[in-house]
Amino acid sequence: MSLAVFSKLNATLVKAASGMTAAALAVIAVIIPYEVFGRYVLGNMPVWSSEAATYALVWASMMGSAVGLRKGYQVSLNFMMNKLPRIPCLVVTGCMYAGMLIFLGLMTWFGILQVIINMHQRSTAIGIPMSLPYLALPVGFMLMLTITIEQCWMFFHPESKGG
Repeated sequence: MSLAVFSKLNATLVKAASGMTAAALAVIAVIIPYEVFGRYVLGNMPVWSSEAATYALVWASMMGSAVGLRKGYQVSLNFMMNKLPRIPCLVVTGCMYAGMLIFLGLMTWFGILQVIINMHQRSTAIGIPMSLPYLALPVGFMLMLTITIEQCWMFFHPESKGG
């Protein structure tokens, strides 16, 4: 697979993640006021609302993290990196990418294990399989992993940025 195809695939996945983040935040924006209204005005809080808002927050966090990584919103030390000579800068960046790739790969793996482990468990209030909320972990980390692979490739092969 060429870098252009991989980048296009990542861009499509990030666009979908962005839409999922917006949808999850919209769900939260509707459910939380409804929950407050039910608790303080009606005196009867809906049982499912807290669980639904929590699961929406999990999905919004994971998808939003992937979108933020793609757009470069993560914390970085550009001031220090710009002061380094070329070779030490490449070494530090290579170590950073290696650490990220290992971490994201492990988190994807353990996220998949959590989905499998919780496949037969049901949520208390809504009754959905707990694998659905846990699925946000491997999906989000896998997307972050593919984004990091693309960024790593583009950093170490700047001539391929144009496709």
